[in-house]
Amino acid sequence: MTHTEIDISAEFVRDLLRDQHPDLADRPVRLGARGWDNQLWRLGDDLAVRLPWATQGADELLLKEHTWLPVLAPRLPLPVPVPQRLGEPSERFPRRWIVTTWVPGEPADRAPVTRGAASADALAAFLTALHQPAPEEVDTGGRGRGGPLSGSSEWVAKQIADAVERELISERDAEEVRAVWDDAATAPDWAGPPLWLHGDLHAANVVTADGALCGVIDFGDLFAGDPACDLSAAWTLLPDGAAERCFAAYGHALDAATLRRARGWVLIRGLAGLHIGDAGVHGRPGGKATWGPAGRAALRRVLAAARR
Repeated sequence: MTHTEIDISAEFVRDLLRDQHPDLADRPVRLGARGWDNQLWRLGDDLAVRLPWATQGADELLLKEHTWLPVLAPRLPLPVPVPQRLGEPSERFPRRWIVTTWVPGEPADRAPVTRGAASADALAAFLTALHQPAPEEVDTGGRGRGGPLSGSSEWVAKQIADAVERELISERDAEEVRAVWDDAATAPDWAGPPLWLHGDLHAANVVTADGALCGVIDFGDLFAGDPACDLSAAWTLLPDGAAERCFAAYGHALDAATLRRARGWVLIRGLAGLHIGDAGVHGRPGGKATWGPAGRAALRRVLAAARR
């Protein structure tokens, strides 16, 4: 991560708006969140400003959202942050930034989904609407998430070994994780057309209200490819026992190979969550303590599904 040397504050955000979008500059500004790629600043009650701050590729991700989300949003059944304005690089801030609609709710890593049936139906409807063939010009790489799972085998093996060493999982669970991964990584590849994918459906990228899934945020990883990547969210986001309802309600054909690959994506998300959570608990860079319980729950659910 390469954090910007610019001190981003509420007054700095107002100055950016005064320079390029003065009609928005008098709205109240307050910090919303600091993510992996962007800072999010609330702009009144219904808008937000997203500014890249921690990765070199964040500008491109914001531009992707600005280009495609207005096209996709009208057909999606859950609220999403729709870009309204584009901020251009300037002397004050040398990177692109955007103004989007604000999606109300609490991130699911802090307020997990508890209403399983309603949320399973909502997630299935969202994925059904999103998973349509994408235009040819849409990226199919997905920051490494569009290729065969076998390309991640070395990384997964290291994450498992590190998790055992740090006593985040038992050796017995590690053996089950390895078996599920081997099955997922050897499943037949996706043979259909590249479909629109969110690409990053972890708990911090969806929001809840009263225990139910009520919105999806952060579409920076939007790309085209294998739906298994997104379908893994049924295990990573929904409470125990709800994944099956989600798959049954999903509006496209689901074959066994796709579900096998989806389990592999759950392991990637779950292991990453364990390590990011552990780093947060112990104050290491890049850590977020709220990610640990979500990662542990995802691994537990997918191992239970694999045993059936």
